[in-house]
Amino acid sequence: MGIDQYKDVESGEANSNRLGDLQEPFIQQGNKTTESAACRDAEADKRVQNGSINMVLLSTFVAVCGSFSFGSCVGYSAPTQAAIRADLKLSLAEYSMFGSLVTIGAMLGAVTSGRVADFMGRKGAMRMSSGFCITGWIAIFFSKGSFSLDLGRFFTGYGIGVISYVVPVYIAEIAPKNLRGGLATTNQLMIVIGSSVSFLIGSVVTWRTLALSGLMPLISLLIGLCFIPESPRWLAKVGREKDFHAALGRLRGKDTDVSEEAAEIQDYIATLESLPKAQFLDLFRSKHVRSVVIGVGIMACQQAVGINGIGFYAAETFVAAGLSSSNIGTIGYACIQIPITLLGAILMDKSGRRPLIMVSASGTFLGCFITGIAFLLRGQSLLLDWVPMLAVAGVLIYIAAFSIGMGSVPWVIMSEIFPINVKGIAGSLVVLVTWLGAWIVSYTYNFLMIWNAPGTLFMYGGCSLVTILFVAKFVPETRGKTLEEIQASINS
Repeated sequence: MGIDQYKDVESGEANSNRLGDLQEPFIQQGNKTTESAACRDAEADKRVQNGSINMVLLSTFVAVCGSFSFGSCVGYSAPTQAAIRADLKLSLAEYSMFGSLVTIGAMLGAVTSGRVADFMGRKGAMRMSSGFCITGWIAIFFSKGSFSLDLGRFFTGYGIGVISYVVPVYIAEIAPKNLRGGLATTNQLMIVIGSSVSFLIGSVVTWRTLALSGLMPLISLLIGLCFIPESPRWLAKVGREKDFHAALGRLRGKDTDVSEEAAEIQDYIATLESLPKAQFLDLFRSKHVRSVVIGVGIMACQQAVGINGIGFYAAETFVAAGLSSSNIGTIGYACIQIPITLLGAILMDKSGRRPLIMVSASGTFLGCFITGIAFLLRGQSLLLDWVPMLAVAGVLIYIAAFSIGMGSVPWVIMSEIFPINVKGIAGSLVVLVTWLGAWIVSYTYNFLMIWNAPGTLFMYGGCSLVTILFVAKFVPETRGKTLEEIQASINS
């Protein structure tokens, strides 16, 4: 099952990191520097840079339309639960299956995405995933019963599973090194925006209309793909030399000399292909086992704090807590994610990975504890006027805390801790664990809340505390370190 999920991202990063710094825009004439010529050269470089930035920005914007669709799909089940169950007369078990099927589809999509992207190209993979998502949304829109509803949810899940891989890979492979960090954060940001918009729209339109609105970012993606270049690194990898140079030229500016970068890319690809092919059992050798424990553990902790239960069914959680209308809570949920996720992206390279994720896990514990207290008071018929406010406050604290660190930092850490020759197969294992955990949480959440709501929330809070301990004990700080330094710290 060794997909090349993280190998390709690393290929993009390593190639760019190996490029030399831009030469100083000064022209030597014998032993004398001509300042006016330097100014003209600097102005020319600026024009070229602006041209290349424009194409890179356009390409990134088109790609993250897929990320927006990812968020729309994830956010769909929360504001629609009551209406879908009433209209289609679904039991709680049937709706829980519908809500969780997106993670089953995404699991399959993520595992096959590396092969798909290598065979069809990055743009081809995005087109294919869009087709699956469009088919799924149409099936949901026309649903008359649980079968077509579930089939549509599975199709959209498979589509976003592929998108979850190919979009960040494409961005990493087209971006120059000075822009890669900022552009990479747009992927997670657009996922959050898509989820938030789905929450907001879902509070004022029917569930069928909300499904139809899910088509818009996909149509934008399909149209936009006609105007942006394919990944130069993929073109080089499959031996399409002419297209490779043309795509790189479009991204860097038509007047830019790309020969040095092109040579670096081709050299790195040749080196990468010469490495021995890793097997699954190689992950459990002594030199890799600690990286596997860290990668699997941190992603398991991310799911164990309950995000795919609390997030998927937030509206019903508010109603169960006694809120007369879930709209206030869902609107607050939607509005808080975007700025907090942006803040987390800014802090990641300032505060470090470990402190940010530990603070984030502390916040998810606090949010779960407050929400659990609210349900405990409701069950004992105490302070009933305070219960809805406590529940909303707890969930919003939880979402804010998760968004600032637990949502994105584990993915960053996971991409940094594996050696290049095992990134593909290690990524497969970790992605499987992630989506399996997401399915377990999203499927069982409603049943656990009915069985014992306070206990369920306290359990997720306890998992948050375990996350803090796990990070403190096992996870190294990776900020500002080279991959070699990270490997040395893990194996020391």
